[in-house]
Amino acid sequence: MTTTTSTTAAPTEAVATASTADAPALIRFRPTGLDTAPEVNALLERLGLGPFAPDGLTAFGGRNDNWAGTTTRGRQVFVKTVARAPDGSRPEIDRALAFEATAARLPAGSPLRTPEHLGTDRESAVSAFRLLPGSRSGSEVALDGDFDEALCREAGRAVATLHTLGTADGASGGASGGEAPDPASAPAIDTGEAPLPPMRWLRAFPWSEVQDRSMAQIAAWKLVQDDTEVVAALHRLRERERTAPHTPAHCDLRFDQFLVHDGQLFLCDWEEFRLADPARDVGAFVGEWLFQATYSVFAPTGEPTSAKDAVAPGFDLSHEEIVERGAAGLRHHVPRIAAFWQGYTECRTPDPELAERAVGFAGWHLYDRLIATAQAHAVLNPVARAAAGIGRTLLLNPAGAVATLRLADPAVPHPAVTPAAVVPAAVLPTAVAHPAQPHPADAPSGSPR
Repeated sequence: MTTTTSTTAAPTEAVATASTADAPALIRFRPTGLDTAPEVNALLERLGLGPFAPDGLTAFGGRNDNWAGTTTRGRQVFVKTVARAPDGSRPEIDRALAFEATAARLPAGSPLRTPEHLGTDRESAVSAFRLLPGSRSGSEVALDGDFDEALCREAGRAVATLHTLGTADGASGGASGGEAPDPASAPAIDTGEAPLPPMRWLRAFPWSEVQDRSMAQIAAWKLVQDDTEVVAALHRLRERERTAPHTPAHCDLRFDQFLVHDGQLFLCDWEEFRLADPARDVGAFVGEWLFQATYSVFAPTGEPTSAKDAVAPGFDLSHEEIVERGAAGLRHHVPRIAAFWQGYTECRTPDPELAERAVGFAGWHLYDRLIATAQAHAVLNPVARAAAGIGRTLLLNPAGAVATLRLADPAVPHPAVTPAAVVPAAVLPTAVAHPAQPHPADAPSGSPR
């Protein structure tokens, strides 16, 4: 059976749970009522799992409606929906099904683990997976300080394995378990260009799009559009991507796409899966740690040690304190980037320019985080603006940060991490705009998010 679905999740009430007083909180949400989504239990019934039992039903954060719980037949299941395109097509479901068919060839014990796919109803865009009870999102793990070098190395091995799918070094024989789509009937792997960064929006976008954006998102995009050097750098990055070797790639890699369950790392959410530049995934992982490092500058004690410390209340630090904290944050997080790269190179030999392109994509990732976090705000978060300042540095000179970020040959001695190499004075909230010649755009800026 092939089925799939995705819709934008409605606002829900967060529920924090913990097994003991000292255990990290697991952030869960109250799910959308199943009476408004009868296709969910209909799929579970067709799969022979029984409908969800109402007691204990919960949800994870995210843009798609989802449900997690136990069925009346005792199966622990996670179900989610995805959105349809305006023309009625289901590209996100098709890409996810293409991944499942491709991953079905993974050998047992592969470094790339993903929750078992139980089945999909493509017409209603709903997919069911085996629930990993007690699992923690990679975002939660990172904020609690537990996404250590060992897990980062495991993440690197998983991503490298993904990038070898369908090659002599990758999937051949074996099975991933579950009812993966028949490769002969599954959708073909998407070969279209990844949507981000949205090049047509670097100049302007329709007024109709502006109405759906927050004021902070409009301001965030104006930072990009008004900076002619950043716009030119993004065009260069896209050109390099087009000529780079393409592999199967996740193309939406963030910490929250990882799950940690029983000490093992799983990678999920394959709605953007396609053939693309593998530097996208490497750069996104690097960018996530740089975003964490930026937030640590303004945390009450310099580095967030739990989710509650992730956002700082004030910005009364001196320039010297900001530089010192920025360097300390980088020194703390760069070894995790190095561990990821070590794991990656253990499982795949990257092309000679992958690291440099990855730094460029890390730079874009920081801008992307700025835009994404601005969605629910009227003004830009100063920390996200600071992260965008780092992103600008990486985009304009990716080659200059390869060694500093430990993406060079492991046998080559790496330089000491200094704030000037990656974190310029732009880390100051008042300096991140980088005034430049105004870009000749006639319309306000916005975000495809």
